[in-house]
Amino acid sequence: MKTEECKSLEELRGCIDTLDDQIVELIAMRNAYVKQAAQFKHSIDEIKGKERMEAVMDRVRMRAMEFGVSPNLLTKLYTIMIDEMVEAEISEFRNAKSL
Repeated sequence: MKTEECKSLEELRGCIDTLDDQIVELIAMRNAYVKQAAQFKHSIDEIKGKERMEAVMDRVRMRAMEFGVSPNLLTKLYTIMIDEMVEAEISEFRNAKSL
Protein backbone atom coordinates (compact mmCIF):
# COMPACT_ATOMS: atom_id res chain seq x y z
CA MET A 1 0.00 0.00 0.00
CA LYS A 2 1.44 3.30 -1.05
CA THR A 3 0.06 6.74 -0.35
CA GLU A 4 0.95 9.94 -2.15
CA GLU A 5 2.75 12.79 -0.44
CA CYS A 6 0.21 15.60 -0.64
CA LYS A 7 1.29 19.19 -1.10
CA SER A 8 -1.81 20.84 0.36
CA LEU A 9 -4.85 20.19 2.48
CA GLU A 10 -7.05 20.45 -0.61
CA GLU A 11 -5.01 17.79 -2.41
CA LEU A 12 -5.12 15.56 0.66
CA ARG A 13 -8.89 15.96 0.91
CA GLY A 14 -9.21 15.12 -2.78
CA CYS A 15 -7.29 11.88 -2.20
CA ILE A 16 -9.52 11.01 0.75
CA ASP A 17 -12.65 11.78 -1.30
CA THR A 18 -11.41 9.49 -4.07
CA LEU A 19 -10.84 6.70 -1.54
CA ASP A 20 -14.27 7.27 -0.01
CA ASP A 21 -15.83 6.91 -3.47
CA GLN A 22 -13.97 3.64 -3.98
CA ILE A 23 -14.95 2.36 -0.53
CA VAL A 24 -18.64 3.09 -1.19
CA GLU A 25 -18.43 1.35 -4.57
CA LEU A 26 -16.75 -1.71 -3.02
CA ILE A 27 -19.36 -1.88 -0.26
CA ALA A 28 -22.11 -1.70 -2.90
CA MET A 29 -20.45 -4.55 -4.81
CA ARG A 30 -20.16 -6.59 -1.62
CA ASN A 31 -23.83 -5.96 -0.88
CA ALA A 32 -24.81 -7.15 -4.37
CA TYR A 33 -22.90 -10.41 -3.83
CA VAL A 34 -24.48 -10.88 -0.41
CA LYS A 35 -27.96 -10.50 -1.89
CA GLN A 36 -27.03 -12.97 -4.62
CA ALA A 37 -25.94 -15.47 -1.97
CA ALA A 38 -29.56 -15.77 -0.83
CA GLN A 39 -30.34 -17.93 -3.85
CA PHE A 40 -27.86 -20.56 -2.66
CA LYS A 41 -29.10 -20.80 0.91
CA HIS A 42 -31.94 -22.87 2.30
CA SER A 43 -32.83 -21.14 5.57
CA ILE A 44 -32.55 -17.93 7.52
CA ASP A 45 -30.25 -19.71 9.98
CA GLU A 46 -27.94 -20.51 7.10
CA ILE A 47 -27.99 -16.83 6.07
CA LYS A 48 -27.05 -15.78 9.60
CA GLY A 49 -24.18 -18.32 9.46
CA LYS A 50 -22.35 -17.61 12.71
CA GLU A 51 -19.27 -19.62 11.67
CA ARG A 52 -18.95 -17.70 8.40
CA MET A 53 -19.31 -14.36 10.18
CA GLU A 54 -16.63 -15.34 12.69
CA ALA A 55 -14.31 -16.39 9.85
CA VAL A 56 -14.87 -13.07 8.06
CA MET A 57 -14.20 -11.11 11.24
CA ASP A 58 -11.04 -13.10 11.98
CA ARG A 59 -9.79 -12.48 8.44
CA VAL A 60 -10.59 -8.77 8.62
CA ARG A 61 -8.82 -8.40 11.97
CA MET A 62 -5.72 -10.11 10.56
CA ARG A 63 -5.73 -7.90 7.47
CA ALA A 64 -6.17 -4.81 9.65
CA MET A 65 -3.06 -5.73 11.61
CA GLU A 66 -1.13 -6.35 8.38
CA PHE A 67 -1.96 -2.81 7.24
CA GLY A 68 -1.46 -1.14 10.60
CA VAL A 69 -5.13 -0.30 11.07
CA SER A 70 -6.96 -0.77 14.35
CA PRO A 71 -8.58 -4.23 14.36
CA ASN A 72 -11.19 -2.84 16.75
CA LEU A 73 -12.15 -0.13 14.25
CA LEU A 74 -12.59 -2.64 11.45
CA THR A 75 -14.45 -5.05 13.71
CA LYS A 76 -16.94 -2.31 14.56
CA LEU A 77 -17.33 -1.26 10.92
CA TYR A 78 -17.74 -4.84 9.71
CA THR A 79 -20.21 -5.67 12.47
CA ILE A 80 -22.47 -2.84 11.32
CA MET A 81 -21.99 -3.70 7.64
CA ILE A 82 -22.57 -7.44 8.08
CA ASP A 83 -25.64 -6.94 10.27
CA GLU A 84 -27.23 -4.69 7.63
CA MET A 85 -26.26 -6.97 4.76
CA VAL A 86 -27.63 -10.05 6.54
CA GLU A 87 -30.96 -8.25 6.83
CA ALA A 88 -30.84 -7.44 3.10
CA GLU A 89 -30.02 -11.07 2.31
CA ILE A 90 -32.90 -12.27 4.47
CA SER A 91 -35.24 -9.96 2.54
CA GLU A 92 -33.96 -11.35 -0.75
CA PHE A 93 -34.43 -14.88 0.57
CA ARG A 94 -37.99 -14.22 1.70
CA ASN A 95 -38.88 -12.47 -1.57
CA ALA A 96 -37.55 -15.38 -3.61
CA LYS A 97 -39.50 -17.89 -1.52
CA SER A 98 -42.75 -15.94 -1.89
CA LEU A 99 -42.62 -16.03 -5.69
